[in-house]
Amino acid sequence: MIQGIKAVAFDIDGTLYPSWRLYVRLPFYFIKHFSFYLSFNKVRKTLHKTAPLADFFEYQSRILAEQMKIPPSEAKEKIRRICYDGLTPFFRKVKPYAHAFETIKNIKAAGYKIAILSDFPPEQKEDIWGIRELCDVCIGSEESGALKPSVYPFGILAKRLNLKPEEILYVGNSKKYDVLGAKNAGMKSAYLLKGFRKVFNLSFKQSDFSFKNYRQLEAIVLK
Repeated sequence: MIQGIKAVAFDIDGTLYPSWRLYVRLPFYFIKHFSFYLSFNKVRKTLHKTAPLADFFEYQSRILAEQMKIPPSEAKEKIRRICYDGLTPFFRKVKPYAHAFETIKNIKAAGYKIAILSDFPPEQKEDIWGIRELCDVCIGSEESGALKPSVYPFGILAKRLNLKPEEILYVGNSKKYDVLGAKNAGMKSAYLLKGFRKVFNLSFKQSDFSFKNYRQLEAIVLK
């Protein structure tokens, strides 16, 4: 058991499902919208370094409009149609990691609060493979006003959960955005091993612990 935690929060992309299960479905979609995603990725890199914003979507749209040399209203429409809503049908075909739902359900049943903090709108994944109904808090960048690794989204998460940051375990697959972002905000962190780190069981020392699969996560949290 991780001492002192009262909530377990999760990233979505690459954490609740393997990223490759989405990517293999997207080549033709990305080619079709290549110019948009080329510009949008540049915008997101800028936003990862931006202070908290009162209206994240509005600012994101304005930067994209400048990048693509189109009106802000058209930029807003493109973000919603191509990125947010446009990817939803693909997520319906993507399966989450094995035992992810069961593990989170068991952690919830053990008395912990459950939360999601994502850099994209959670509603993009609809019910998040049944996990959304288990959540006490579920927020994305549109609500928090900033992208990870800014400490601000993590602070908003703690406030919504009505807990101190040190009472929250944040689970993610990104060393920079999830682990270090959570640690800098005062939370505990768990890192989902992937690639060669998973093969050779190489933990990320700056996380409180690393894990290979959701059964292992459940055992560590609830033991």
